[in-house]
Amino acid sequence: MILTFAILGITIVLFVWGRWAPDLVAVLSLLSLALFGVIETRDALAGFGNSTVVMIAALFVVSEALSKTGVTGWGGEKLIAVAHGSTSRLLVVVMIGTAVLSAFISNTGTVATLLPAVVAAAWAANTTPSKFLIPLAFAANTGGLLTLTGTPPNIVVTQALQDQGLRAFNFFEFALVGGPLLVVAVAYMVLIGRRLLPVQSNEQRPIDAAAHLAELTQAYALQENQFRLRIRAGSSLIGKLPTEAALGPTYGAPVLRIEGRPFALNDPLREGDVLVLRTSADNVDKLTTDLGLALVPPAETPDTVASKEIGLAEVLLTPRSDYLGRPVQIGTIGERYAVQILAVLRQGAPLQEHPVTLEVGDSLLVRGSWDAICELKAERRNFVVVGAPEAMAKEVSGLRPRASMAIAALVGMVVLMVTGLVPTVLAALMAAAATILGGCLTTREAYRAISWSSVVLIAAMIPMGKALEITGGAALIAEWLVTTLGTVSPLALMAGVFILTTAFSQVINNTATAVLVSPIVLQAATSLGVSPHPLLMIVAISASTAFLTPIGTTTNILVFSPGGYRFFDYAKVGFPLMLLFLAVSLVLVPLIWPL
Repeated sequence: MILTFAILGITIVLFVWGRWAPDLVAVLSLLSLALFGVIETRDALAGFGNSTVVMIAALFVVSEALSKTGVTGWGGEKLIAVAHGSTSRLLVVVMIGTAVLSAFISNTGTVATLLPAVVAAAWAANTTPSKFLIPLAFAANTGGLLTLTGTPPNIVVTQALQDQGLRAFNFFEFALVGGPLLVVAVAYMVLIGRRLLPVQSNEQRPIDAAAHLAELTQAYALQENQFRLRIRAGSSLIGKLPTEAALGPTYGAPVLRIEGRPFALNDPLREGDVLVLRTSADNVDKLTTDLGLALVPPAETPDTVASKEIGLAEVLLTPRSDYLGRPVQIGTIGERYAVQILAVLRQGAPLQEHPVTLEVGDSLLVRGSWDAICELKAERRNFVVVGAPEAMAKEVSGLRPRASMAIAALVGMVVLMVTGLVPTVLAALMAAAATILGGCLTTREAYRAISWSSVVLIAAMIPMGKALEITGGAALIAEWLVTTLGTVSPLALMAGVFILTTAFSQVINNTATAVLVSPIVLQAATSLGVSPHPLLMIVAISASTAFLTPIGTTTNILVFSPGGYRFFDYAKVGFPLMLLFLAVSLVLVPLIWPL
């Protein structure tokens, strides 16, 4: 028992010190428990097969699918619209929305689902995600206090009452105190808490897709020599794909976009389509005569060349590229990669000749689907893709074709979690599998989406709760604290139960904490002749107040890396909130459930 507490103390010190990565510290803690014989090897490794750990990994995949298909960006835009540009209003919307959702599905699922949208909304509001992500996690924990199924400790204390033949808490009874606590949490974060949160570095800001695409368009002079030509009835282009039309190779007039509808290389041209071409004025008459096109006046507000489906990328030729000395036609589609060459830049100036013989130092502006551009980046010998097309694809506004599949997977997961038709871990795994089978992302992208440091951190800390349980250390402290304060007054006992439970919930699973403390509280209530209902409600509340450490709950861990937080940031903003929860609980609980 002493050894377990020593390892736990050293682990917490290393977490706070921050010299080593939290997941490494957690693994060292696990190894210490196993090597010193506190727990057996199977218990030390049990965390890696824990259903919560598996569910978190699956939720990372679902979140990536939502992000890649544009749902995240769309959700962020909606949050910004509701907030009307106010960061305070955005914070209120995020916290209340999170709490309501977490009342019906798991807190972890809620945070994993909303995390990317909140990050996108924060950057779009010209602030940093670090001002919103700890409030997001705390709101999810508080929202669990609104219903019986909101968080496992609620079920634990209700079951403890049923086992003793006492009246159980009903489904919404927790909201009698959970609702006021949510109001307190939101008010605290808006007035005080957000000022205690760190400001995240702008280096972590996502790419501004619109600005980057505009910069490429200007650098390669795509806006120069543009003409709008409408396909007339009887044109030979009707029914042909843009690649089959060969306007670039034959006429030196690559199609930049089709006005009024998304540009796709595999979408046939139609009568009435207005093609935006980049060519010389001398070519326009030839195009109208040969192909049955009609010149249209310039648009007042030109469309962008890229879209949610089609992207742009800058490609640099390497000194050993096989393409050096090879003539290329502007507007052609590569044989190996499904991208179209729009322009070539040499020594900072766009080339006008047609065709172009490529030289060392040339850069090419290419266009294709975002997936094709991402595949192009895998090339290393012949050319290098500048920037991060994967990140660009996520930041381009709008829902993508597979967005409906990602949304369906999310909705299905929520329905399964709410109805309880299958365990929550299976609901998350089914949703993750659906996003991959539905083409939202590839298997490789799914594995890359998982934050393995978070997964390892959670899995490696689970054995600590087991060690405290099997050595009797947790039960010893709990019994001592309860019996000591119980002799003072029932209110002092309630305060002691709150402090004990919240202390354990900072370092071990809150469900395990509730299981550990509930029978001791029941025994204390019986011996003192008081009602167990207020004491067990205090257990449920305090088990959800893991505000002081990132390892207290999985929701805290999920926002740790995206928020760029340090270990101490949680305690700095969470300790005053925990005291407020204690004060409000000691006032409201005895009034609602008399001792």
